[in-house]
Amino acid sequence: MTKSAAQTTANLLVFAAGAAAAYVVVTTPPLRRFALRATRAWLGASIPIFFVREITRAWVESDRSALT
Repeated sequence: MTKSAAQTTANLLVFAAGAAAAYVVVTTPPLRRFALRATRAWLGASIPIFFVREITRAWVESDRSALT
């Protein structure tokens, strides 16, 4: 088996496993609720952290001495 064929096979297997997992989560109400809650928690934590980091980076990169 060539390296290219092995990579293609591995990619197909990973895609099939992901699709199967997504199907199970979408069709099972408790898992679907858990996934939605986890997504909400992840977004609720990551978006404010992103903005704080970007504001901090912008503050550090701004040339404060040029303003005086």
